Amino acid sequence: MSFCSCVGGEVFKDHFQPGIYVCAKCGHELFSSRAKYEHSSPWPAFTETLRGDSVAKREERPGALKVTCGKCGNGLGHEFLNDGPKQGQSRF
Repeated sequence: MSFCSCVGGEVFKDHFQPGIYVCAKCGHELFSSRAKYEHSSPWPAFTETLRGDSVAKREERPGALKVTCGKCGNGLGHEFLNDGPKQGQSRF
């Protein structure tokens, strides 16, 4: 399943079939469907990345990290700290 930060109409927001979400640009594995959950944002929401090197992060503002593909640098959106489904979890 290819994941990208699309403006308007992300096709995998309501998709909950088992599988791995990969970068739309290079195919690098990013997230597992096991870490996906329903959220009110217009994009898919995940609690964690598949591996430690799946994404690269840099602080954009307090509480929000800019997230890019760990292989090619494709922009994927943000990690919102402490905004996951459980206390202390992040939301990607």
